Amino acid sequence: MKKTNYFAAIEAVLFSCGEPVEIERLAQGLNIEPAAARQQLIAYGESLEKEQRGIRLLFLDDMVQLCACEEYEEQILAVTAIRKNTPLSGAAMETLAVIAYNQPVTKSFIEQVRGVESGQVVNNLVEKGLVEEAGRLMAPGRPITYRTTPNFLRCFGFSSLNDLPPVPGRQETPSEEGEALSQLRLETEELPPPDEPPAE
Repeated sequence: MKKTNYFAAIEAVLFSCGEPVEIERLAQGLNIEPAAARQQLIAYGESLEKEQRGIRLLFLDDMVQLCACEEYEEQILAVTAIRKNTPLSGAAMETLAVIAYNQPVTKSFIEQVRGVESGQVVNNLVEKGLVEEAGRLMAPGRPITYRTTPNFLRCFGFSSLNDLPPVPGRQETPSEEGEALSQLRLETEELPPPDEPPAE
């Protein structure tokens, strides 16, 4: 398969999936090594920018996804009539920060850090696709743990959790962590709902 055909295959696969795809899984589909697939993806992403296409390639840890360029947001909203959701509240930003900087965590841990009941806030973040269940803790009651999602990385413009802004002194206070995250632009209107409702 020629290089240009790899580009076409990558575009077809990512467009059809419409969600983040693991690079290793993509490599299997292209019948090449993961390292070679990553090289093709980097070259493909550069070609999109060079040709000033209306889409761009996002790297989300070990996954990739196609998305529309931000500069065409106005036109996209005008055509699709997407209504922007209400921005995240301060409580939601604090909760999201606690999860992002300490994941995976339980609701009990979040409430201990914040000092207030946070169950509903966590559920709202799950509904927005920013947080997901990460399994159960091996402790009495087997409480559910939570972690951030690829949508979280995409909305904040991160490639991985290593891109999280540093918290001065790293005191793990939700207000400082929330302030660090709030410095970045968060878009929530395109977040898909979860496949299943959050379980307690």
